[in-house]
Amino acid sequence: MRLPLRAAVLVSLLVLVSLASLGWGFAHLPQPTPDNLVLFFVFAILAVFAEVYATWIPAYKWEISSSIAIYLAGLFILGPDLVLPLVFFSSVVSELLLRWGTRKAEWSSAIVPIAFNVAQATVGVAAAGVLIRVFQRGALEMRRPEDFAIAIGAFLILFLLNVTLVVGIISTTQKRSFWHLLFENLRAFVIQYAVLCVSAILLAVLRSISVWHVFLALFPLTLVHISFRSYLKLQTQARSTFERISELLDTRDHYTAVHSSEVAVLAMEIGREMGMPQGELEQIDIAARVHDIGKVAIPDSILLKPGPLNDAEWKVMKTHPVVSAQLIEGLEIYSTVASAVRHEHERWDGSGYPDGLKGEEIPLISRVIAAADIYNALSTDRPYRKAFTHEETARMIRDMQGTDIDPSVAVALLRVIDRKQAKGVARPAAAENALA
Repeated sequence: MRLPLRAAVLVSLLVLVSLASLGWGFAHLPQPTPDNLVLFFVFAILAVFAEVYATWIPAYKWEISSSIAIYLAGLFILGPDLVLPLVFFSSVVSELLLRWGTRKAEWSSAIVPIAFNVAQATVGVAAAGVLIRVFQRGALEMRRPEDFAIAIGAFLILFLLNVTLVVGIISTTQKRSFWHLLFENLRAFVIQYAVLCVSAILLAVLRSISVWHVFLALFPLTLVHISFRSYLKLQTQARSTFERISELLDTRDHYTAVHSSEVAVLAMEIGREMGMPQGELEQIDIAARVHDIGKVAIPDSILLKPGPLNDAEWKVMKTHPVVSAQLIEGLEIYSTVASAVRHEHERWDGSGYPDGLKGEEIPLISRVIAAADIYNALSTDRPYRKAFTHEETARMIRDMQGTDIDPSVAVALLRVIDRKQAKGVARPAAAENALA
């Protein structure tokens, strides 16, 4: 796996620190009690399962695992030295299980991700363990208020370091904004991780009663993990279903094969040209891929009509953005873009529909998608005419500045298409009745 220099340096430093931490832990390893030995193996097994069945969250391209609760509980109960081999062992095993069946030729490219994942987990727990050592505790019995304060501090160190390291490697390898990714992931997952922290503290409290009480808390912790995984799976399936419906709508006619995906790609390029933050670019992509899904309610006699629509037909056609918004607004993954989808056919001068918004009353995401939509319609073959040339399309876009299209968005669009033309990038393959 070929890494940028900064990413290679980060991974190398992490591996060295994790090995040093692990060596320190082994050098100071206490003699475990029989109860702690049982918990060591139970926690190791649970951590492996938690990592193998971590929940993937597509909207953030991120995995969340309940293993952090197991590692924290191990830190609080077993102490900062005994927990390090636990984390290292379970991380290595889970990484190997996740890649079980991988062809030998592919193992060379898997070494770096495995090294990073194992190292960042080990370093995170080691750093959290430093706080416990500072207060000269072998473990936290959760009998005094300061024990809870130390536990929360250890959690914050582990959580923040874990998120920062993962965001750092993503930012470096994918050239995405570090601060945006950090803020988005802290905002998105702080509650879930806080719940895992409380679960770890609960395990430690129950351990102060007896080792068998720990097993009582493991069952609800497992249920929380399963229920959250099921919820995210439903969200992911819902998004995939809606995008698939949109793709099927695009293929109702020969001329509409890849319209939504082409509009999404172009809209993202316009957004980047305008310097929009990563969060808004991701919203553009989500909204653009389903912006015309409401056309499922439009009869073929209108949607596929080869000529201009009459007034009655236009009235029906103009309902589709409202239907699109209504279809997606009930899903959390689309909740932030439903308004943008509803207003994608509004125009800068107020001549659009469904609400006749004008100027900056129209959401910026809607204005960007609208510009990409208009360009796609002009630059592709239609049932009743051939595609306009690049020069003709560019002239028409300029004419629409300040009327149909936001002037600043039009300028960004023109820069994008001129750059593509200069590079000889192929024109869109097909488009539907996107101006409708």
